[in-house]
Amino acid sequence: MLPSVDFIRDRIRTVPDWPREGVTFRDVTPVFQDPRAFRVLVDLLVYRYMDKRIDLIAGIDARGFIIGSVLAYELNLGFVPIRKKGKLPYLTVAEEYELEYGSAAIEMHTDAVLPGQRVLVIDDLIATGGTMLAAVKLLQRLQADVVEAAAIIDLDGLGGSAAVRAAGVPVFPVCVFGGE
Repeated sequence: MLPSVDFIRDRIRTVPDWPREGVTFRDVTPVFQDPRAFRVLVDLLVYRYMDKRIDLIAGIDARGFIIGSVLAYELNLGFVPIRKKGKLPYLTVAEEYELEYGSAAIEMHTDAVLPGQRVLVIDDLIATGGTMLAAVKLLQRLQADVVEAAAIIDLDGLGGSAAVRAAGVPVFPVCVFGGE
């Protein structure tokens, strides 16, 4: 039997009370550390996107870089890093978003995408959706067509994937975690 999404889900580490009491953290690093799990994850995404018309993969700092760059390589596409503000050396465009304890910003180079390019944006997880929505807005400001937002984990109970869908962007999570 071929490994499935459950194979990936079973390798995601659950860390209770981190970064603070009452929060259950879902850690994808064991998936990256296990060569078989990492290959299964990449293969799942490659099979999903190999026949779609995509021009670029945009990965969100930092774990989105890991899976996004490998996926771009496997699909023979370019890769665009979406970084935390202040980390890129050339002309940038930035987008702020709200966190529960303040705000943050991400940015990308102004020449990272061309108008009309079809882009898949990817990160390790979608929680409240703030980072993913900011990435979508950045890409759209540069006139890219965001074809989908993908993540290894969707923390469904926090409403982020619903917010991204409400903004008109389809969402593909590999694994969904609810309130458990």
